Amino acid sequence: MITISILALKNAVMASVADSRNVFATVNEFLKHSGRAPLFQVQLVALTQEVKLNDGLFSIHPDAVLTDIRHTDLIIIPAMSGDMMSATHMNRGYAGWIARQYKGGAEVASLCVGAFLLAFSGLLKGKQCTTHWSYANEFRYFYPDVKLVDEKLITDQNGLYSSGGNNAYWNLLLHLVEKYTDRKMAIQMAKHFVIDIDKTMQSPFVVFHGLKDHEDEVIRKAQEYIEQNYQEKLVVDQLAVQFNVTRRTFERRFKKATRNTVVEYIQRVKVEATKMQLETGRKSVNEIMYDVGYSDIQTYRDVFKRITGMTPVEYRNKYNKEASL
Repeated sequence: MITISILALKNAVMASVADSRNVFATVNEFLKHSGRAPLFQVQLVALTQEVKLNDGLFSIHPDAVLTDIRHTDLIIIPAMSGDMMSATHMNRGYAGWIARQYKGGAEVASLCVGAFLLAFSGLLKGKQCTTHWSYANEFRYFYPDVKLVDEKLITDQNGLYSSGGNNAYWNLLLHLVEKYTDRKMAIQMAKHFVIDIDKTMQSPFVVFHGLKDHEDEVIRKAQEYIEQNYQEKLVVDQLAVQFNVTRRTFERRFKKATRNTVVEYIQRVKVEATKMQLETGRKSVNEIMYDVGYSDIQTYRDVFKRITGMTPVEYRNKYNKEASL
């Protein structure tokens, strides 16, 4: 029997708690209907005997308190609501327990912004994870020693799992079902819950907002210049001269402040401008390419696809039905 402990955090997003429990309980039901024994023991675990959510609108009465759990096989950290640093601090009592259980052989999965609590536990240092794309800048700022791959829908590394924004946790739950059972059962669950099982990227949903919550005023001005002049052919050497620093110093300070290289930042700003035009306008891809400062269609297409996971035409067809007719 595989024991799964779902944490009833003080500010958990109720849906992520309920859905996690429901998925593995449903797997047990499918197994019983096929004449096999249930595989999962699913329990809600909390620091106290009762957890109130949404200003008391919901209450969770856990199956066990943390001090009662000696060993578990899989810990699920649900999504959290509110300010992430406050949310993490509110649930700091779980961090040491999570780390000890992992060192004792348990695996740990964070759903959406539950990655903040997983990172706080120290287990993600030097490892990959993903989270909701809109919290990517904040995550990078507070946890620079974690390799955030926010373009990915899920990550799986050394028994540590994470999922991207909001409903991406369904894909992680299916991934865990497949890991603990088999592909056939994962497909059954995908059909039962009507989930696209093979999605791997959240790139098409990402809206890029450059990290500006830093103390380097020169770099902040450089960011603003790039965002206001993305239509131009921006060259790193010229930007360094314009802001009166050497190229090497400019690149070092830019990466430290924004978590992007200068070239990456320029590309992301141009791609974001492209996405806006593709979503709402009727210009051709070539016209948009020139609008955002590119002259080579292959380079433009390659950059766009690397960042979004889709070609410009595919992106337009997905988000602008009128223009694709």
